[in-house]
Amino acid sequence: MKLFVADDHYKAFPGRNQYECISGTYSDMIFRENDWSVFTEFDLAKECDLLILNMIADTCGLPVPTPEQAEAVKRYLETGKNLLLLHGASSAFWPYEWYRKLVGIRWVRGKDPDGVEASFHPKEPYCVKVAKVRHELAEKLVEMDFTIEDEIYCSLEQVTPITTLMETTISLGTSPQCTESFTPWGGKVINFLPGHRCEVTRDERLIANLKTLIDYLS
Repeated sequence: MKLFVADDHYKAFPGRNQYECISGTYSDMIFRENDWSVFTEFDLAKECDLLILNMIADTCGLPVPTPEQAEAVKRYLETGKNLLLLHGASSAFWPYEWYRKLVGIRWVRGKDPDGVEASFHPKEPYCVKVAKVRHELAEKLVEMDFTIEDEIYCSLEQVTPITTLMETTISLGTSPQCTESFTPWGGKVINFLPGHRCEVTRDERLIANLKTLIDYLS
């Protein structure tokens, strides 16, 4: 089972858009939106092969995931399984210190528990290019040139060693847009940041890259 959990992200529905575009490819995928109960509905450590998140705790009027829900995710990760974090999901469980420490690059919320300056997202057209890196995904990921304005996540905190797979250069400088890191238990963590507006989250190039990342982590 692949479990994809998303919030509605202020009614932009990026996770839902992505799921609708990929669901036909992955018959074993379960999608839930605005519903954290799914984390304890299954035994993730035993039943889940890949966890995909497109959510930020305590946004969109939704509650923070409970300690029991967070612990279920932690047990899943402790088995050495992989994690795909989309858009701001490096803050999916931000109130929990163990999660803040393992996500590679972290979208930092305001009033951060660790006192780190908040991240931000300017909005402008942008091009996401494959980084100059020796990694097996470098030949599989494709450039994405978005001509509409969309959120560009910048100034994330690096909390573990990362390999930058894709990046963008905008008026404020160059920022990673796709990275790989590893959990303390050996699982891979991919952060794939692009995608807020429907036109971007349904873009065929973004969907192709999303499938490439899922296949890599599966």
